[in-house]
Amino acid sequence: MLKDTEADIIRVARECIEIEMKALADLSSQIQDDFVATVRMIFRSRGRLVVTGIGKSAIVGQKIVATMNSTGTPSLFMHAADAIHGDLGMIQTEDVLLCLSKSGETPEIKVLIPLVKSRDIRLIAMTAQAQSYLAQNADHCLLTPVTKEAEPNNLAPTASTTAQMAMGDALAVSLLYLRGFSPSDFARYHPGGALGKQLYLRVRDFYKNNRRPFVRPGDTLQEVLISISSGRMGATVVLDSSDQLMGIITDGDLRRFFEKSSSMNGIGASDLMHSNPRTIHADQMAIEALKVMQELSISQLIVAENKNYLGIIHLHDLIKEGIV
Repeated sequence: MLKDTEADIIRVARECIEIEMKALADLSSQIQDDFVATVRMIFRSRGRLVVTGIGKSAIVGQKIVATMNSTGTPSLFMHAADAIHGDLGMIQTEDVLLCLSKSGETPEIKVLIPLVKSRDIRLIAMTAQAQSYLAQNADHCLLTPVTKEAEPNNLAPTASTTAQMAMGDALAVSLLYLRGFSPSDFARYHPGGALGKQLYLRVRDFYKNNRRPFVRPGDTLQEVLISISSGRMGATVVLDSSDQLMGIITDGDLRRFFEKSSSMNGIGASDLMHSNPRTIHADQMAIEALKVMQELSISQLIVAENKNYLGIIHLHDLIKEGIV
């Protein structure tokens, strides 16, 4: 009878992870000459990397394609079953075909290989079986052997697909390295994602859309309150007669002042302000502004060049854009 106790569930889950960890540890020894030759072949190709497979290997192949495209290696996915029914036209002469199959003996793969070879298209195998039809007919072979799948019956692809996924990542990262792929390149390929925004959005992209509240050092408490309220930044900046930055007053400063003071008579901006406030340059990355706010536990930063006040960037700007 099957057991469903908490201890049994934890044991099975941990065994699964341990088996997959071993598969990855063993995979490291497969990174040898054929891997280097494969990376160089793809890197030097004037075509695209076409990835194919069937079943679970096809799903892994789609992930490899997504990773390659996002890191600078033009790629596309072609399902092996569809390839022999018309989609073979997707492959061009200068392309490189990466074929995933654990057994290397899948019927669709065995039909596809002669068709590919007849067109002199370069073929890379990713398989667990070195003596398989796929491995023996490939220009290069990336072996992903596993001693055991992670599920109890040793049937469902688990450790084997984990190994394929890791080998695909190793290929992508190696190609990324050869291409000198930089954070700015990553941002170009991910302009809509949070990671991409962290890499290309700058402070100047935010503060120009905000109000620019300020007061003079001699302004009254009432004028300070009006400036903070109308500015909607949770703060106002104090400027001298030459419009040079002197300090900042936040709504938190006001609350703390009201808690401690029994008299409001004669209180002005100069009595409330923080002198020499932390500022950030307009050309700095927005993610840097976020880090400063987090370090100082503040919600806004003054944008300035030297002592010239340009505006304010607020934490809510970064949250709204999805950077946080």
